[in-house]
Amino acid sequence: MYDNPTDKPSRPSEESSYPTGKPSLARGSGQRVLIVVSEPDVAELLATTLELAGYRISLTGTAAEALARLDARRFDLLVVDTGLPDLAGSGAVGRPVVAHRPPVLYLAAYDSLDRLLPELGLGEEDYVTKPFRVAEVLARMQMLLRGAAPGRPNSAPGYGDLLLDDTLCRARRGTRNLDLTPAEYRLLRHLLVNAHRVLSKEQISRYVWGDFRGDNAIEQLVSRLRRKVDREAPVLIHTRRGFGYWLGKVDGAC
Repeated sequence: MYDNPTDKPSRPSEESSYPTGKPSLARGSGQRVLIVVSEPDVAELLATTLELAGYRISLTGTAAEALARLDARRFDLLVVDTGLPDLAGSGAVGRPVVAHRPPVLYLAAYDSLDRLLPELGLGEEDYVTKPFRVAEVLARMQMLLRGAAPGRPNSAPGYGDLLLDDTLCRARRGTRNLDLTPAEYRLLRHLLVNAHRVLSKEQISRYVWGDFRGDNAIEQLVSRLRRKVDREAPVLIHTRRGFGYWLGKVDGAC
């Protein structure tokens, strides 16, 4: 259901390059979702599908309007296209003054994944690549919303017995506390948020340090983290040779 009639754009072309997939795999329960997409066809596809999946939808085509809506209303999640003209390099984005900080799912072009995703300064973040499958969008939304569910002490990610505490910036594997440096903590968090997804060295470097570091910087960082995380426990951090690194159980590899 749209929040108001003006939120609903025109119908998309039947030749849209974004297939709908099978959204019945993941459903919402009335959560408010703000879709921030400038392309009418893509916005309509997402809005219609997410509404049918049980979400309450609002739409806008600019980052500035999104921040204005966040200031006026509480949303449970944002879906944001990283190709918005005013998303990067404008005063509208970067330090929004909003009381509630919902999680953000970015829609990102594949060739932009080697750069940091725009920081809205809100809650947990994840992304899907374009052209996307709506089934994947729904699945990622559900994961983000699960992390922000009421009653959880924080929205920090975890995997099995590997847990993070963003409040204290601490990590634990089972009963063992992990003594991590800030860079190791950021790397582990990025791997956890993207569990079962291979991340390139450049993606990791730009997330951890804000720029790309060559030589063996990433290999050394991953090696140090592995010694702490995977010591005396089933291995969770893996190398995909020629591609990058991923976190998860071996039987769940992509």
